[in-house]
Amino acid sequence: MTQDVLLWCLVAIAVTAIAAVVALVLRSRGVMRRKKESENELQARLQYNQSELGRLQAELSRLKNEQDGVIRQAEQAAEENIKAVLKGAARFLQSLAAEQTTLLDGVQREYGGHPVLNDLMDITHANAQMARKAQGIAVMCGAPLGRRNQPASVYDVVRSAQSQIRNFQRVEIMQPSGIALKASAVAPVALAVAELLDNAASFSQADAPIEVTFRQVQQNLCIIIDDAGVGMGDEDRQRASALLSGDDVPRLSQLGTQPKFGFPVIGLIARQYGFKVDVTGVSRYGGVRAVVLLPEELWTMEETPSTPEAAPVSSIRPVEPRNPARTANGLPKRGARMSSIGDSPAADQPARRAVRRRGTGSLGALQRGTQTGRDVASLDTPMSEGSENA
Repeated sequence: MTQDVLLWCLVAIAVTAIAAVVALVLRSRGVMRRKKESENELQARLQYNQSELGRLQAELSRLKNEQDGVIRQAEQAAEENIKAVLKGAARFLQSLAAEQTTLLDGVQREYGGHPVLNDLMDITHANAQMARKAQGIAVMCGAPLGRRNQPASVYDVVRSAQSQIRNFQRVEIMQPSGIALKASAVAPVALAVAELLDNAASFSQADAPIEVTFRQVQQNLCIIIDDAGVGMGDEDRQRASALLSGDDVPRLSQLGTQPKFGFPVIGLIARQYGFKVDVTGVSRYGGVRAVVLLPEELWTMEETPSTPEAAPVSSIRPVEPRNPARTANGLPKRGARMSSIGDSPAADQPARRAVRRRGTGSLGALQRGTQTGRDVASLDTPMSEGSENA
């Protein structure tokens, strides 16, 4: 009897345990099912949120692109407005400078030997610098350069550039062997060389020389400017090369509160007129060597006076050689070649003496440079805003 009771107790305990296990299993399955359902719900929400995030990102990107486009258009419109204002102001300054030059020329002709002309030449020189700055600003703002109808001696073109910088007396120009720039190249080369000379004078000591020499390399004419300045670092050279190539044209707002138009202006006109400018070389004085490389389309050979200082300085005229061979457009054909660019500038000094400008305020030297500069800078044919450059 006791054994039966014990057996039934064990059976009851086993049944209870099995029931408890079954209940636990069922409960676990319910938990797992609810967990799975929760995971599925979370996954669905996550996918929805990701989809919504993608949509929002696309919308944000669209709005950003629209905003960037609006900003670019606003910046472009502001840039064009600034250029229009500056171009008008620069043209007005050029007109005033030309009018003042005419008045000064008249005074010089009327009072040729008067002592006051020394001071008057200083005014004329300052006027030439103002005219160059105004011309550079106008070019930077999209205004075309003027155009001459006649070629001019490359020596006179460089001397023109010399007369348009502050410390003109520091520039030494080697006399080339009868080379002339074609009419289309006169104004742009004069402006480019003037900016390079001004840069050389600005970044070198006040008593340091600036040498200008000429070399012919294959079919190219090189105007070489050597200064004794501080030189440029690698970063400055890279920046200068980008500006001078004409590929990197900065906006006016990027030029700063004291804008430097020199290299950007040179890059614009060099690319437009088909010549190249490089300032990565080192001069024999340890400063910068700037090279203006002119292809054969921009220059020709002409006979020039052997001593330019003895020639009267009145106006630049195309040099008329005796019985020259001429091209189809009437320009004299090139003759003898010059030495290569690799030669030392000192090697040519015995044959071609440097024309030196000494003494600030020297009436003779300043008058020669400034008068010639005005004549080169003056335009035989003014260009309208819509006309194309030759």
